[in-house]
Amino acid sequence: MKTDLSLLSLFTDASALVQIVMLILVSLSVISWTLILQRGYALLQAQRLFSSFQEKFHLSTDLNRLYDYLAQRRHQGFGIEQVFRQGFREFVRLYKQDVAPQVVMEGTERAMRVALANEESELEQHLPFLATVGSISVYIGLFGTVWGIMTAFRALGSVQQATLAMVAPGISEALVATALGLFAAIPAVFAYNRFFTQVDRLMRNYDNLAEEFSGALHRRLHSQSWQESEAEVARPNFEEDHK
Repeated sequence: MKTDLSLLSLFTDASALVQIVMLILVSLSVISWTLILQRGYALLQAQRLFSSFQEKFHLSTDLNRLYDYLAQRRHQGFGIEQVFRQGFREFVRLYKQDVAPQVVMEGTERAMRVALANEESELEQHLPFLATVGSISVYIGLFGTVWGIMTAFRALGSVQQATLAMVAPGISEALVATALGLFAAIPAVFAYNRFFTQVDRLMRNYDNLAEEFSGALHRRLHSQSWQESEAEVARPNFEEDHK
């Protein structure tokens, strides 16, 4: 007598609890792969945006024009562009209030720190879920395996003579749960570690560029050229939130 050990038959012949475990693991794997593709694309876009903005920032001789360029676009932008927009907007707002230069810079840096924190949260989106899947999937699969083996050996207790053909299907369906647990956990752990490294590197780049931006604003605040261009800086479109 031949025993059907295909994946479909192993699932349909498994006990109800093992089937539930298999379905959970398959669902976690599908969700994980969806988030892996989504996060991978988002981080790739963020890196490209940073490289593009960094080049514009270093080549720009007028921060007003750079701000106007970002503010007049149809999309508000994200990533390092948001840090620049929030910092420059707060800088202009405080400067127009005629407060001390130290207060202007403290407010500007505080606005940039808030923007950086928001962008970090956005970049780390869904990473905790991947970490959770990588941590618990193996244990969920192991639980299904243990339960399946217990069921198989319990069934042997009702027969007088046990054979390998009788034990193989039960053990096989139990081991499938472990295999599914590994299939869900390994990509999630790999993706989490890779994405976490990318986010950390990207945030260091954000911080470095924010420091450069803060230094440029500090120099401009104390330069005579900034005092002479006060009328241009106070243009209404700097106060508007272009969306």
